[in-house]
Amino acid sequence: MTEMDLGELRSELRKAVRGEVAFDVTARALTTMDASNYRRVPLGVVAPRDADDVAAALSVCSRLRVPVVARGGGTSIAGQATGTGVVLDFTRHMNRVVSLDAQARTAVVQPGVVLDRLQETAAPHGLRFGPDPSTHSRCTLGGMIGNNSCGSHSVAWGTTADSVRELSVVTARGEFLSPGRSWSGAPEGLRALVEGELGRLRTGFPDLPRRISGYALDALLPEKGADVARAFCGSEGTLGVLTEAVVALVEAPRARALAVLAYADESAAAEAAAGLLPYGPLTVEGMAADLVRADAGLPRGGAWLFVETGGGTAAEARARADAIVRAADVVDSLVVTDPAGRRALWRVREDASGTATRMPDGTEAWPGWEDCAVPPARLGPYLRDFRGLLTSHGLRGTPYGHFGDGCIHVRIDFDLLSRQGIGRFRRFSEELAELVVAHGGSLSGEHGDGQARAELLPKMYGEEMVALFERAKAVWDPDDLLNPGMLVRPAALDENLRFAVLPREPVDVAFGYPHDGGDFSAAVRRCVGVAKCRTETAGPGSGVMCPSFRATGEEEHSTRGRARLLHEMLAGEVVTDGWASTEVRDALDLCLSCKGCRSDCPVGVDMATYKAEFLHHHYEGRRRPAAHYTMGWLPVWLATVSRLRLAGPVNLLASVRPLAAVAKRLGGIAPQREIPRVAGETFTRWWGRRARAQARQEPRAGHVEHEEHPDGGLPKTVVLWPDTFTEHLSPSVGKAATRVLEAAGLRVLPWPPRERRLLRVPAVGGWLRRRPAVGSRQGPRPLPGRTSGDGVRVAENPSAVPRVAPRGRVCCGLTYVSTGQLDRARKVMRRTLDLLHPLGDPSVPGEPPPIVVLEPSCAAALRTDLPELLPDDPRAQRVASAVLTFAEALERHAPHWTPPRLDRPVVGQTHCHQHAILGDAPDRRLRTAAGLTGELSGGCCGLAGNFGFEKGHYEVSVACAEEQLLPAVRAAGEEPVVLADGFSCRTQLEQLEQLGGRKGRHLAEVLAEGLDDYEN
Repeated sequence: MTEMDLGELRSELRKAVRGEVAFDVTARALTTMDASNYRRVPLGVVAPRDADDVAAALSVCSRLRVPVVARGGGTSIAGQATGTGVVLDFTRHMNRVVSLDAQARTAVVQPGVVLDRLQETAAPHGLRFGPDPSTHSRCTLGGMIGNNSCGSHSVAWGTTADSVRELSVVTARGEFLSPGRSWSGAPEGLRALVEGELGRLRTGFPDLPRRISGYALDALLPEKGADVARAFCGSEGTLGVLTEAVVALVEAPRARALAVLAYADESAAAEAAAGLLPYGPLTVEGMAADLVRADAGLPRGGAWLFVETGGGTAAEARARADAIVRAADVVDSLVVTDPAGRRALWRVREDASGTATRMPDGTEAWPGWEDCAVPPARLGPYLRDFRGLLTSHGLRGTPYGHFGDGCIHVRIDFDLLSRQGIGRFRRFSEELAELVVAHGGSLSGEHGDGQARAELLPKMYGEEMVALFERAKAVWDPDDLLNPGMLVRPAALDENLRFAVLPREPVDVAFGYPHDGGDFSAAVRRCVGVAKCRTETAGPGSGVMCPSFRATGEEEHSTRGRARLLHEMLAGEVVTDGWASTEVRDALDLCLSCKGCRSDCPVGVDMATYKAEFLHHHYEGRRRPAAHYTMGWLPVWLATVSRLRLAGPVNLLASVRPLAAVAKRLGGIAPQREIPRVAGETFTRWWGRRARAQARQEPRAGHVEHEEHPDGGLPKTVVLWPDTFTEHLSPSVGKAATRVLEAAGLRVLPWPPRERRLLRVPAVGGWLRRRPAVGSRQGPRPLPGRTSGDGVRVAENPSAVPRVAPRGRVCCGLTYVSTGQLDRARKVMRRTLDLLHPLGDPSVPGEPPPIVVLEPSCAAALRTDLPELLPDDPRAQRVASAVLTFAEALERHAPHWTPPRLDRPVVGQTHCHQHAILGDAPDRRLRTAAGLTGELSGGCCGLAGNFGFEKGHYEVSVACAEEQLLPAVRAAGEEPVVLADGFSCRTQLEQLEQLGGRKGRHLAEVLAEGLDDYEN
């Protein structure tokens, strides 16, 4: 299409449609791909407000001969949600549950409504929609109808087609139809076509519970009620555009139980699945050990069936599960009835569509043969033949899925980057299609044919039936404008592959990307589009990802959307400015760098790292935003204030509103924010003052006295990391942690001490010596004396213990990383490693002493950013491996210590970096031991370091806090302790008027107050 024609199309659509019409780079880049291997670049995107808008858009496109593809959540895995013409996005406006009739058990829905919203609407009536794909938190009803989706409960409630009663559809030529039963809503000519082919339709379709491939023309047979709505299901947007649907609901069991049945291997599980169907289970799902983490909590075995049962009471559901366990010949089993336990196990299964994209050795695996189905009784033999076919082609895959329906999902390690690999992909596809047909199966058992399988439909149906499909398509869409290239007259299965446009040579980047072979393109390829980041609302186990999408609802602010833009930036076709792209910059601007995607994304996309990488290149040689200089260089400014003893004047100026307003405007800080107060005395100064006082009380000669551990031996020495926030802004946290760690029998040393004069300090691991010049690689000078059993060097004469004169401050580099100043970050990190010498020196035998980091974001930076930015420096990994959180240090090195019993409820939030990188299991156990009851919320506080302070981010920052944290704190009242280990989290709680300035506290502070002799 020429620029003139494109301008006419854009202009005509904007005149005709009341919804948004977007032909910009960002809108097009976000819709080039779905969750498949395919990529097609659209001309533009239209977000219709109603059916009239749909008809108007179709009228314009029909007149100008422009193809149209309807799109919901964009999670299709066969390529059918991509197109080269105009994309209709139904998620913006046409996304409601219009009505629900509890008595009739039906609901009227718009195509863009997410399945979970329908389930939430139906739940108070004891009802639910039967089909439930694993993408239920983001897939839309329109997409489910287009693909005839099924989900894990299909053995009980069937496919989406089984639940559809009536549809409202607009054809490509603008005709409004209402497909239903008895030829209701059929386009002219369809009935005559069917009545002329009754024999073929009665004999040409395999009898399968999961036959999704092709058009369901057999639903139009008179003995099946001539159900036009059912025949429309699974047509992948090629016949008409759905604008509304009447769907049936089912009664939800009041209670459920989940039996996890363990088998020796996948074949044994597959052979057993069909035999469990007579017991009336709600699900029979299968997966093998190569998709399951060792700590997933499953019973011992090599493969498992997840068999869910329902009942009117918990006892009834449990009894049915127990009966299935007794009937099954299993290696081991587990029956779970509590909702939290069942949810945790189901997440293992639901995340498989993402985790399967990485083989155990980290290599990539792809969809393409995601959901073939065979008769359930044939599943065992089929899987054996399937494995054999994989082996013959030198391929690997991990089958899982709906064993009870004979439907298998699998991601295969195709090489889709080279010509040879793509050739193998085609040969394997052709042979697998023949294998499926030989077992009496369907090429698609759930997700549709799309471009991935439509070319091979003649192998399943024969040429004459496929020709009949083409004739049916022509009746509905004679101009072939609706999703052309899908189902009939399809594009080749090895065309339009999304990887073809990516650079073949590694991109020059700053981070090491150790999990992607150092290849930034491979890191971006991690996003396969399953869109877990598009979960709209929080719930139990919903995690952190993606707070900005939850706040805005915009695809470009989801992890997937940003990954798509980075993909297109590397491709250079739609986003043509490379690292200078303003479109990518603007999409990344609202990324909070919470790192939630690193743990919550099934494939481990790490958008915080990608954002830092992009900003590093984007601003190379260019002026940065003011906030990058103020908050990015925060450690420098705070150290300067401390060194010059300016905390008082700075705090005074920050409290004078006109002066503070000017400072915020110049510094790129949101005017709604208060500037945090700087501590009058830094943590390390306090520690030095305290240490000097203690030193005056110690004997000046003889041996050093050591308080013994409860389990005997000398106390373990831990290094308490003086992070920027603890050091300058909340030293009370460091004081409290010192008190608690010492009460637990640990010897605490901040590193490096801040005293200018020489200070006698205990030896650390036998390594402490006179400090060499910064950057020196001088080897360690061992101390005179003896070494205790735990490696602490004990001086026989205290005068022989060397004195330390620090030369600079340690820093994890977090603020530089989050603002993309990676050259500066590496410089700061290298200086820190020099200052930590010899703690991080690999030439020193033994493990370095534990480094306790109180600020979760700093601990996460040391654990991940440090070794990934300095992959060639062995000291980086050594220091990273020594980093512990406060709770980890107590659990590992003071296991016999009993914390003070506080017996108080708590509320608050697990820091997002702790959730994503560090884990909070030790914290949970520590809280339990101290009698701190209650669960902390998920989500993100919304401040996220510099993010919530930057100008233009305040509203999104507050919206993120309102998603989980603020409601939890408000609902808890005044009694519970508000726990927030991160300085940003505490600041957000204190500054938001919605809470009246509730004060959050670090766990160390709460525990310290329980110690009788604690003094702040």
